[in-house]
Amino acid sequence: MTRTAKVADREKTAERLLNSSADKFYDPEVDIDWSAPLVDGLRYTPEHRCSLYGTELWDRMTPEQRIDLSRHEVASVASVGLWFEILLMQMLLKEVYRSDPTTKHAQYALTEVADECRHSTMFARMVERIGCPPYGPRRYTYQLGKLLPVIGYGPALYGSILVAEEILDRMQRETMADETVQPLVRMVNRIHVLEEARHVRFAREEVVRGVETLTRKELPYQRWLIATTSMFITRSLINPEVYAAVGLDKEEAHRAALGNPNWQETIRWSGERIMKFLDEHGLVGKPGMRAWRRSFLLG
Repeated sequence: MTRTAKVADREKTAERLLNSSADKFYDPEVDIDWSAPLVDGLRYTPEHRCSLYGTELWDRMTPEQRIDLSRHEVASVASVGLWFEILLMQMLLKEVYRSDPTTKHAQYALTEVADECRHSTMFARMVERIGCPPYGPRRYTYQLGKLLPVIGYGPALYGSILVAEEILDRMQRETMADETVQPLVRMVNRIHVLEEARHVRFAREEVVRGVETLTRKELPYQRWLIATTSMFITRSLINPEVYAAVGLDKEEAHRAALGNPNWQETIRWSGERIMKFLDEHGLVGKPGMRAWRRSFLLG
């Protein structure tokens, strides 16, 4: 396929996504009833997706503690999602900065930035509404994250976006259908899932195009970067401060969660689709294998 044809395909995809964005989008300020009361006794995530589920520590917790842990964990995941979406917006703007703004591709990238602005505001409002701190990643991960828009390029850049988006997408699809979960959380998840589908399509096609243009010398760096970024994403989802917030020993609970086969399986399950896609396109391999295993995305 010629380079001209590839650009044309990119433009066709971008035009379809622009039309879809114009046809169906949500404004969380309008489409979510932020004044609706939270429902007593309902969880904030499916019980079996809590990081301590199945551990001895979980068995010692009261039902109220378990619900409260789910509240703090959903706040942690949302605030980490917000942090990564801000990084994503920086990376997309970097792409637009060096692109022709009259192309549909650049215009869709700007449209995605607008979507992510609304999503970030939505996540922030949810965290505020359920009465939790904006945990975000741990300090050293937060500082390292500043490097990603600088050192990220090519398929690893879009692949990292996909890892974050598709992990959250699978968790949120399950949560939005679970009637034991708070209606507010389910609605936030529903909006995010519906709009992220366009972003996933955009990023997947960019990964495929990017891999086709990689040189053999570039591939090891791309593999290392996406594996390392993915490790920091999955390890950051649950900030250890959530355990202290519900009266647990932070270090003990953090160790229990990282060693919990149920939590590790949740991460692998949430990343099944994206890991298969990345592997098919040659982005899973040395020198990134240690980071992939530490991420729990690979056994």
